[in-house]
Amino acid sequence: MKLVALTTAAALLAAPVAFADQTTYALDSSHSQIVFSYDHLGFSTTYGMFSGFEGTIEFNADAPETSEVSVSFPVSTMLTGWEARFAHFMSPDFLNAEANDEVTFVSTSIEVTGDDTALITGDLTLNGITKAVTLDTVLNGAGVNPLANKEWLGFDATATVLRSDFGLGAFVPAVSDEVAIIISIEAAIAEEDQAALQ
Repeated sequence: MKLVALTTAAALLAAPVAFADQTTYALDSSHSQIVFSYDHLGFSTTYGMFSGFEGTIEFNADAPETSEVSVSFPVSTMLTGWEARFAHFMSPDFLNAEANDEVTFVSTSIEVTGDDTALITGDLTLNGITKAVTLDTVLNGAGVNPLANKEWLGFDATATVLRSDFGLGAFVPAVSDEVAIIISIEAAIAEEDQAALQ
């Protein structure tokens, strides 16, 4: 989630040779979501969501592949739309939230694949287990947010994970092991870095 220049995506590939310092962006919790879905018994696709989470992007405009991202949130902030399903997900049958509430993603590498795309690989820790996950990421926009009057970034990303990799294999294969993930985030430049631009 860190592939963006402060002006346009094209500037990423046209950056000068001398590398600049990283610029810090904080996720906009009110406009950042993670939606997950899975096949339920072959009858339906069931959805859930996380929102309101926090994180930072340390972005290097001259060398986006050296940027870094870190996100964390409590698994108990999951939204399912059905109280009984939420309670089951939080139970020892699945996420055992009382013992392993924290979810984190910390990037380990970035492969720039196009003017506005990248593969971001990182360590996902879920249910107390850490596995590498790659996010197929697209830059939606970069520039000044007219409401906040400061530099802003926006990204979408997708990934597929096997829940059994994280010790969450209950009812597989009747309920699919594969979980599709869609991420959409916005991030605001840190106040000190915004001041440096002025």
